[in-house]
Amino acid sequence: MKINRWFCRAVLFSISLLGLLSGCAQTPATPHAPTAAAVVATLPPSPFALPLTDDGLPGTGPIRRFEWFQKLWIERRTAWAARVQQDQGAIVFLGDSITQGWGDSMGSLFPGVKVANRGISGDTTRGVLLRLQEDVLKLHPRGIVLLIGTNDLEEGAAPETTAGNLKLILAALKRHDATMPVVLCNVFPSSSEKKRPSDQIKAINRLYFAAIRDEPQVTMIDTFALFANARAEAKPEEFPDLLHPNQSGYGKWESALRPVMEATGLIAAWPDDFAPEADFTTLFNGRDLTGWSYPDAPAFDGQPASPDGRFVVKNGRIVVTVSHVEHAYRKLWTTQKFPGDFVLKLEFRASPNADSGIFVREPQLQCRDYLIAGPYVNLKNYRPLDWNEIVVTVKGGLAHCTCNGEVLVDAMPVPPTGPIGLESDHGQLEYRRIRVREIK
Repeated sequence: MKINRWFCRAVLFSISLLGLLSGCAQTPATPHAPTAAAVVATLPPSPFALPLTDDGLPGTGPIRRFEWFQKLWIERRTAWAARVQQDQGAIVFLGDSITQGWGDSMGSLFPGVKVANRGISGDTTRGVLLRLQEDVLKLHPRGIVLLIGTNDLEEGAAPETTAGNLKLILAALKRHDATMPVVLCNVFPSSSEKKRPSDQIKAINRLYFAAIRDEPQVTMIDTFALFANARAEAKPEEFPDLLHPNQSGYGKWESALRPVMEATGLIAAWPDDFAPEADFTTLFNGRDLTGWSYPDAPAFDGQPASPDGRFVVKNGRIVVTVSHVEHAYRKLWTTQKFPGDFVLKLEFRASPNADSGIFVREPQLQCRDYLIAGPYVNLKNYRPLDWNEIVVTVKGGLAHCTCNGEVLVDAMPVPPTGPIGLESDHGQLEYRRIRVREIK
Protein backbone atom coordinates (compact mmCIF):
# COMPACT_ATOMS: atom_id res chain seq x y z
CA MET A 1 0.00 0.00 0.00
CA LYS A 2 1.39 3.44 -0.95
CA ILE A 3 1.29 5.90 1.96
CA ASN A 4 1.33 9.63 1.27
CA ARG A 5 4.58 11.12 2.56
CA TRP A 6 2.83 14.26 3.79
CA PHE A 7 0.50 12.08 5.89
CA CYS A 8 3.56 10.41 7.41
CA ARG A 9 5.11 13.75 8.17
CA ALA A 10 1.90 14.91 9.82
CA VAL A 11 1.81 11.83 12.08
CA LEU A 12 5.46 12.20 13.04
CA PHE A 13 4.98 15.90 13.69
CA SER A 14 1.94 15.28 15.91
CA ILE A 15 3.79 12.69 17.99
CA SER A 16 6.79 14.99 18.34
CA LEU A 17 4.70 18.01 19.32
CA LEU A 18 2.75 16.06 21.92
CA GLY A 19 6.06 15.03 23.48
CA LEU A 20 7.26 18.62 23.56
CA LEU A 21 4.08 19.96 25.07
CA SER A 22 3.92 17.23 27.69
CA GLY A 23 7.51 18.04 28.61
CA CYS A 24 6.88 21.76 28.84
CA ALA A 25 3.81 21.12 30.98
CA GLN A 26 6.07 19.63 33.65
CA THR A 27 7.62 23.01 34.44
CA PRO A 28 7.22 23.49 38.21
CA ALA A 29 4.40 25.86 39.07
CA THR A 30 4.97 25.99 42.85
CA PRO A 31 7.47 28.10 44.79
CA HIS A 32 8.75 24.95 46.49
CA ALA A 33 10.53 23.39 43.49
CA PRO A 34 13.32 20.96 44.47
CA THR A 35 16.87 22.23 44.51
CA ALA A 36 19.29 21.36 41.72
CA ALA A 37 21.13 18.96 44.04
CA ALA A 38 17.88 17.20 44.93
CA VAL A 39 16.97 16.83 41.28
CA VAL A 40 20.41 15.47 40.36
CA ALA A 41 20.11 12.91 43.17
CA THR A 42 17.07 11.41 41.40
CA LEU A 43 18.83 11.10 38.04
CA PRO A 44 21.09 8.26 36.90
CA PRO A 45 24.82 9.14 36.86
CA SER A 46 25.80 10.60 33.50
CA PRO A 47 28.74 12.48 32.02
CA PHE A 48 26.11 14.74 30.41
CA ALA A 49 24.45 15.82 33.65
CA LEU A 50 24.16 19.56 34.17
CA PRO A 51 26.54 21.07 36.72
CA LEU A 52 24.93 21.81 40.09
CA THR A 53 25.64 25.54 39.83
CA ASP A 54 26.47 28.12 37.19
CA ASP A 55 29.84 28.88 38.75
CA GLY A 56 32.62 28.85 36.17
CA LEU A 57 30.30 28.11 33.24
CA PRO A 58 30.61 30.12 30.01
CA GLY A 59 28.18 32.93 29.32
CA THR A 60 25.68 34.61 31.60
CA GLY A 61 21.99 34.28 32.29
CA PRO A 62 19.72 31.30 32.90
CA ILE A 63 20.40 27.59 32.55
CA ARG A 64 17.29 25.58 33.28
CA ARG A 65 17.42 22.90 35.95
CA PHE A 66 13.84 21.69 36.21
CA GLU A 67 13.68 17.94 36.69
CA TRP A 68 12.00 17.31 33.33
CA PHE A 69 14.58 19.46 31.60
CA GLN A 70 17.57 17.74 33.20
CA LYS A 71 16.18 14.32 32.27
CA LEU A 72 15.62 15.43 28.67
CA TRP A 73 19.08 17.05 28.53
CA ILE A 74 20.75 13.79 29.59
CA GLU A 75 18.54 11.60 27.40
CA ARG A 76 19.07 13.52 24.16
CA ARG A 77 22.76 14.23 24.66
CA THR A 78 23.47 10.60 25.54
CA ALA A 79 21.75 9.47 22.33
CA TRP A 80 23.70 12.01 20.28
CA ALA A 81 27.00 10.88 21.75
CA ALA A 82 26.40 7.47 20.18
CA ARG A 83 25.91 9.10 16.76
CA VAL A 84 28.99 11.30 16.58
CA GLN A 85 30.64 9.30 13.80
CA GLN A 86 27.37 8.75 11.95
CA ASP A 87 26.57 12.47 11.96
CA GLN A 88 29.97 13.74 10.82
CA GLY A 89 29.68 16.54 8.29
CA ALA A 90 25.95 17.08 8.84
CA ILE A 91 24.08 20.35 8.67
CA VAL A 92 23.22 20.90 12.32
CA PHE A 93 19.90 22.43 13.33
CA LEU A 94 20.55 23.88 16.76
CA GLY A 95 18.08 25.28 19.26
CA ASP A 96 15.28 24.57 21.71
CA SER A 97 11.84 22.93 21.53
CA ILE A 98 10.99 24.59 18.22
CA THR A 99 13.99 22.90 16.62
CA GLN A 100 13.45 19.64 18.51
CA GLY A 101 9.86 19.60 17.29
CA TRP A 102 11.08 19.09 13.73
CA GLY A 103 12.08 15.58 14.80
CA ASP A 104 15.05 13.40 13.98
CA SER A 105 13.63 12.44 10.57
CA MET A 106 14.00 15.96 9.21
CA GLY A 107 16.40 14.70 6.56
CA SER A 108 13.30 13.99 4.47
CA LEU A 109 12.85 17.76 4.15
CA PHE A 110 16.23 18.08 2.43
CA PRO A 111 16.67 14.88 0.37
CA GLY A 112 20.23 13.77 -0.16
CA VAL A 113 21.57 16.05 2.59
CA LYS A 114 22.82 14.81 5.94
CA VAL A 115 21.18 16.74 8.76
CA ALA A 116 21.37 16.45 12.55
CA ASN A 117 18.74 17.83 14.92
CA ARG A 118 20.37 19.21 18.07
CA GLY A 119 17.39 20.93 19.62
CA ILE A 120 16.52 20.45 23.29
CA SER A 121 13.12 21.56 24.54
CA GLY A 122 13.47 24.33 27.09
CA ASP A 123 17.06 25.21 26.28
CA THR A 124 18.49 28.73 26.51
CA THR A 125 21.36 30.53 24.80
CA ARG A 126 23.60 29.71 27.74
CA GLY A 127 22.60 26.06 27.61
CA VAL A 128 23.50 25.93 23.91
CA LEU A 129 26.85 27.55 24.69
CA LEU A 130 27.52 24.93 27.37
CA ARG A 131 26.88 21.97 25.05
CA LEU A 132 28.21 23.43 21.82
CA GLN A 133 31.50 21.54 21.70
CA GLU A 134 30.17 18.05 22.40
CA ASP A 135 26.86 18.23 20.55
CA VAL A 136 27.82 20.31 17.54
CA LEU A 137 31.49 21.00 16.89
CA LYS A 138 32.51 17.37 17.34
CA LEU A 139 30.46 16.66 14.22
CA HIS A 140 32.59 19.01 12.09
CA PRO A 141 29.33 20.28 10.58
CA ARG A 142 28.98 21.60 7.03
CA GLY A 143 26.75 24.36 8.34
CA ILE A 144 24.55 25.48 11.21
CA VAL A 145 20.90 26.59 11.32
CA LEU A 146 20.43 28.35 14.66
CA LEU A 147 17.24 29.44 16.43
CA ILE A 148 17.57 30.21 20.13
CA GLY A 149 16.57 32.83 22.69
CA THR A 150 12.85 32.58 23.40
CA ASN A 151 13.29 30.63 26.65
CA ASP A 152 15.77 33.21 27.94
CA LEU A 153 12.88 35.67 28.03
CA GLU A 154 10.63 33.32 30.00
CA GLU A 155 13.42 33.01 32.55
CA GLY A 156 13.65 36.79 32.86
CA ALA A 157 16.93 37.36 31.02
CA ALA A 158 17.49 40.80 29.54
CA PRO A 159 17.84 40.98 25.74
CA GLU A 160 21.45 42.14 26.22
CA THR A 161 22.23 38.95 28.15
CA THR A 162 20.75 36.78 25.41
CA ALA A 163 22.63 38.66 22.68
CA GLY A 164 25.85 38.41 24.68
CA ASN A 165 25.56 34.62 24.74
CA LEU A 166 24.83 34.60 21.01
CA LYS A 167 28.08 36.46 20.38
CA LEU A 168 29.95 33.79 22.33
CA ILE A 169 28.23 31.04 20.31
CA LEU A 170 29.14 32.72 17.02
CA ALA A 171 32.71 33.28 18.19
CA ALA A 172 33.07 29.58 19.01
CA LEU A 173 31.70 28.60 15.60
CA LYS A 174 34.10 31.02 13.93
CA ARG A 175 37.10 29.62 15.80
CA HIS A 176 36.09 26.15 14.70
CA ASP A 177 35.65 27.07 11.01
CA ALA A 178 35.50 30.66 9.82
CA THR A 179 34.08 29.61 6.42
CA MET A 180 31.28 27.37 7.68
CA PRO A 181 27.88 28.88 6.75
CA VAL A 182 25.72 29.81 9.73
CA VAL A 183 22.04 30.63 9.16
CA LEU A 184 20.72 32.63 12.11
CA CYS A 185 16.94 32.85 12.49
CA ASN A 186 15.25 35.75 14.23
CA VAL A 187 13.54 34.72 17.45
CA PHE A 188 9.97 33.82 16.49
CA PRO A 189 7.03 35.93 17.72
CA SER A 190 5.12 34.60 20.70
CA SER A 191 2.90 36.37 23.25
CA SER A 192 2.97 38.22 26.54
CA GLU A 193 0.84 35.35 27.84
CA LYS A 194 3.97 33.21 27.43
CA LYS A 195 6.20 35.79 29.15
CA ARG A 196 7.61 36.64 25.73
CA PRO A 197 6.34 40.15 24.88
CA SER A 198 6.92 41.37 21.35
CA ASP A 199 8.98 44.41 22.38
CA GLN A 200 11.49 42.17 24.13
CA ILE A 201 11.69 39.77 21.17
CA LYS A 202 12.22 42.70 18.82
CA ALA A 203 14.98 43.98 21.09
CA ILE A 204 16.74 40.60 20.98
CA ASN A 205 16.49 40.48 17.20
CA ARG A 206 17.92 44.00 16.85
CA LEU A 207 20.86 43.02 19.04
CA TYR A 208 21.32 39.79 17.05
CA PHE A 209 21.52 41.85 13.85
CA ALA A 210 24.12 44.13 15.42
CA ALA A 211 26.10 41.09 16.56
CA ILE A 212 26.60 39.78 13.00
CA ARG A 213 27.92 43.03 11.53
CA ASP A 214 31.46 41.66 11.26
CA GLU A 215 30.49 38.01 10.81
CA PRO A 216 30.41 37.33 7.04
CA GLN A 217 29.81 33.62 7.57
CA VAL A 218 26.44 34.38 9.22
CA THR A 219 23.27 34.95 7.19
CA MET A 220 20.25 36.22 9.10
CA ILE A 221 16.63 35.44 8.18
CA ASP A 222 13.76 37.62 9.35
CA THR A 223 11.65 34.79 10.71
CA PHE A 224 10.00 37.24 13.12
CA ALA A 225 8.33 39.17 10.28
CA LEU A 226 7.58 35.86 8.56
CA PHE A 227 5.30 34.72 11.41
CA ALA A 228 4.15 37.88 13.22
CA ASN A 229 0.57 39.14 12.99
CA ALA A 230 -0.49 42.81 12.96
CA ARG A 231 0.15 43.00 16.73
CA ALA A 232 3.64 41.53 16.30
CA GLU A 233 2.59 38.34 18.05
CA ALA A 234 2.30 34.70 16.98
CA LYS A 235 -0.68 33.71 14.84
CA PRO A 236 -2.87 31.04 16.51
CA GLU A 237 -3.45 29.36 13.15
CA GLU A 238 0.31 28.69 12.90
CA PHE A 239 1.22 28.62 16.62
CA PRO A 240 -1.73 27.02 18.43
CA ASP A 241 -0.10 27.47 21.85
CA LEU A 242 1.44 30.84 20.82
CA LEU A 243 4.92 29.34 21.12
CA HIS A 244 5.39 26.21 18.98
CA PRO A 245 4.59 26.13 15.25
CA ASN A 246 2.21 23.53 13.89
CA GLN A 247 2.80 21.61 10.68
CA SER A 248 1.85 24.65 8.60
CA GLY A 249 4.31 26.77 10.54
CA TYR A 250 7.13 24.31 10.07
CA GLY A 251 6.39 24.16 6.35
CA LYS A 252 6.65 27.94 6.17
CA TRP A 253 9.96 27.89 8.06
CA GLU A 254 11.34 25.25 5.70
CA SER A 255 10.34 27.36 2.69
CA ALA A 256 12.07 30.40 4.19
CA LEU A 257 15.27 28.47 4.88
CA ARG A 258 15.58 26.82 1.50
CA PRO A 259 16.61 29.85 -0.64
CA VAL A 260 19.25 30.96 1.86
CA MET A 261 20.58 27.43 2.25
CA GLU A 262 20.82 27.18 -1.55
CA ALA A 263 22.62 30.51 -1.82
CA THR A 264 25.13 29.55 0.88
CA GLY A 265 25.78 26.18 -0.74
CA LEU A 266 24.33 24.08 2.07
CA ILE A 267 21.78 22.41 -0.19
CA ALA A 268 21.57 22.00 -3.95
CA ALA A 269 19.30 24.19 -6.06
CA TRP A 270 16.97 22.82 -8.68
CA PRO A 271 18.57 23.25 -12.12
CA ASP A 272 16.92 25.80 -14.38
CA ASP A 273 16.65 24.64 -18.01
CA PHE A 274 14.77 27.75 -19.11
CA ALA A 275 15.45 29.01 -22.64
CA PRO A 276 14.47 32.60 -23.54
CA GLU A 277 11.93 33.26 -26.24
CA ALA A 278 13.42 33.59 -29.73
CA ASP A 279 12.80 37.34 -29.92
CA PHE A 280 14.24 38.12 -26.47
CA THR A 281 17.86 38.94 -25.64
CA THR A 282 19.33 37.62 -22.39
CA LEU A 283 20.86 40.27 -20.13
CA PHE A 284 22.36 37.76 -17.65
CA ASN A 285 24.35 34.73 -18.78
CA GLY A 286 23.81 32.75 -15.57
CA ARG A 287 27.56 32.33 -14.96
CA ASP A 288 28.93 35.75 -14.01
CA LEU A 289 28.23 39.49 -14.03
CA THR A 290 29.31 40.11 -17.60
CA GLY A 291 27.40 43.13 -18.89
CA TRP A 292 26.78 44.55 -15.41
CA SER A 293 28.59 47.08 -13.21
CA TYR A 294 28.21 49.68 -10.48
CA PRO A 295 27.65 53.30 -11.59
CA ASP A 296 30.90 54.92 -12.69
CA ALA A 297 32.79 51.65 -12.19
CA PRO A 298 34.42 49.24 -14.67
CA ALA A 299 32.28 46.39 -15.96
CA PHE A 300 32.23 43.22 -13.88
CA ASP A 301 32.75 41.08 -16.98
CA GLY A 302 33.81 37.53 -16.06
CA GLN A 303 33.45 38.18 -12.31
CA PRO A 304 31.21 35.86 -10.25
CA ALA A 305 30.48 38.60 -7.70
CA SER A 306 30.67 42.34 -7.17
CA PRO A 307 33.82 43.42 -5.29
CA ASP A 308 31.86 44.07 -2.08
CA GLY A 309 29.94 40.77 -2.30
CA ARG A 310 26.51 42.42 -2.38
CA PHE A 311 25.67 40.76 -5.71
CA VAL A 312 26.77 37.16 -6.25
CA VAL A 313 26.10 34.78 -9.12
CA LYS A 314 24.98 31.44 -7.70
CA ASN A 315 22.92 28.61 -9.18
CA GLY A 316 22.29 30.54 -12.38
CA ARG A 317 20.88 33.52 -10.46
CA ILE A 318 21.98 36.97 -9.41
CA VAL A 319 21.71 36.81 -5.63
CA VAL A 320 21.36 40.03 -3.68
CA THR A 321 23.03 38.88 -0.48
CA VAL A 322 21.82 39.63 3.04
CA SER A 323 23.32 42.85 4.31
CA HIS A 324 24.93 43.02 7.75
CA VAL A 325 24.17 46.74 8.14
CA GLU A 326 21.00 48.78 7.77
CA HIS A 327 20.19 50.18 4.34
CA ALA A 328 23.22 48.88 2.45
CA TYR A 329 22.04 50.43 -0.80
CA ARG A 330 23.96 49.46 -3.95
CA LYS A 331 22.89 49.73 -7.57
CA LEU A 332 23.92 47.16 -10.17
CA TRP A 333 23.36 48.39 -13.74
CA THR A 334 23.56 46.89 -17.19
CA THR A 335 26.38 48.42 -19.18
CA GLN A 336 23.95 48.61 -22.08
CA LYS A 337 21.37 51.40 -22.35
CA PHE A 338 17.90 51.04 -23.79
CA PRO A 339 16.69 54.16 -25.63
CA GLY A 340 13.68 52.67 -27.40
CA ASP A 341 10.50 50.94 -26.33
CA PHE A 342 11.01 47.46 -24.90
CA VAL A 343 9.62 44.61 -22.82
CA LEU A 344 11.65 43.43 -19.81
CA LYS A 345 10.94 40.05 -18.22
CA LEU A 346 12.55 38.47 -15.17
CA GLU A 347 11.76 36.34 -12.15
CA PHE A 348 12.56 37.04 -8.51
CA ARG A 349 12.39 35.18 -5.21
CA ALA A 350 12.46 37.10 -1.92
CA SER A 351 13.36 35.92 1.56
CA PRO A 352 11.03 37.05 4.40
CA ASN A 353 10.64 40.85 4.53
CA ALA A 354 13.40 41.32 1.92
CA ASP A 355 13.66 44.59 0.04
CA SER A 356 15.21 45.29 -3.36
CA GLY A 357 14.23 47.07 -6.54
CA ILE A 358 14.34 47.04 -10.34
CA PHE A 359 15.51 50.21 -12.06
CA VAL A 360 13.84 51.00 -15.36
CA ARG A 361 16.39 53.40 -16.88
CA GLU A 362 16.30 55.35 -13.61
CA PRO A 363 13.00 55.14 -11.66
CA GLN A 364 12.73 52.18 -9.31
CA LEU A 365 10.02 49.55 -9.28
CA GLN A 366 9.90 48.21 -5.72
CA CYS A 367 10.74 44.50 -5.75
CA ARG A 368 10.15 43.01 -2.33
CA ASP A 369 8.53 40.31 -0.30
CA TYR A 370 5.39 42.19 -1.14
CA LEU A 371 2.87 40.76 1.33
CA ILE A 372 5.15 41.56 4.30
CA ALA A 373 7.34 44.43 3.14
CA GLY A 374 4.79 46.09 0.86
CA PRO A 375 3.86 48.20 -0.91
CA TYR A 376 1.61 45.80 -2.84
CA VAL A 377 0.13 43.91 0.12
CA ASN A 378 -3.13 42.92 -1.57
CA LEU A 379 -1.73 40.92 -4.49
CA LYS A 380 -3.67 37.73 -5.18
CA ASN A 381 -1.15 35.96 -7.42
CA TYR A 382 2.06 36.68 -5.49
CA ARG A 383 3.79 33.51 -4.27
CA PRO A 384 5.67 34.13 -1.01
CA LEU A 385 9.09 32.45 -0.76
CA ASP A 386 8.74 31.27 -4.36
CA TRP A 387 9.48 32.55 -7.85
CA ASN A 388 7.42 35.40 -9.28
CA GLU A 389 7.51 36.94 -12.76
CA ILE A 390 7.87 40.67 -13.33
CA VAL A 391 7.00 42.07 -16.78
CA VAL A 392 7.80 45.71 -17.56
CA THR A 393 6.56 47.17 -20.83
CA VAL A 394 8.03 50.55 -21.73
CA LYS A 395 6.22 52.58 -24.42
CA GLY A 396 6.43 56.27 -25.13
CA GLY A 397 8.16 57.16 -21.87
CA LEU A 398 5.80 55.19 -19.61
CA ALA A 399 6.32 51.80 -17.95
CA HIS A 400 3.52 49.31 -17.31
CA CYS A 401 4.61 46.80 -14.64
CA THR A 402 3.00 43.53 -13.56
CA CYS A 403 3.74 40.69 -11.13
CA ASN A 404 2.35 37.32 -12.16
CA GLY A 405 -0.11 39.19 -14.35
CA GLU A 406 -1.35 41.65 -11.69
CA VAL A 407 -0.72 45.34 -12.29
CA LEU A 408 1.79 46.94 -9.91
CA VAL A 409 2.19 50.28 -11.72
CA ASP A 410 0.12 51.20 -14.74
CA ALA A 411 2.04 54.19 -16.11
CA MET A 412 5.35 54.97 -14.41
CA PRO A 413 7.22 57.83 -16.14
CA VAL A 414 10.73 56.88 -17.27
CA PRO A 415 13.54 58.86 -18.96
CA PRO A 416 14.08 58.55 -22.73
CA THR A 417 17.11 56.29 -22.29
CA GLY A 418 19.12 54.49 -19.65
CA PRO A 419 20.18 51.07 -18.34
CA ILE A 420 18.29 48.42 -16.40
CA GLY A 421 19.37 47.94 -12.81
CA LEU A 422 18.92 46.01 -9.57
CA GLU A 423 19.11 47.42 -6.06
CA SER A 424 20.37 45.90 -2.82
CA ASP A 425 18.84 46.87 0.50
CA HIS A 426 18.10 44.17 3.08
CA GLY A 427 17.23 40.49 3.04
CA GLN A 428 18.06 38.06 0.26
CA LEU A 429 16.62 38.54 -3.24
CA GLU A 430 17.35 36.31 -6.23
CA TYR A 431 16.86 37.26 -9.87
CA ARG A 432 16.89 34.94 -12.88
CA ARG A 433 15.72 34.71 -16.50
CA ILE A 434 16.48 38.41 -17.09
CA ARG A 435 15.75 39.21 -20.73
CA VAL A 436 14.54 42.04 -22.94
CA ARG A 437 12.78 42.44 -26.28
CA GLU A 438 12.98 45.70 -28.15
CA ILE A 439 9.69 46.94 -29.59
CA LYS A 440 10.25 48.07 -33.16
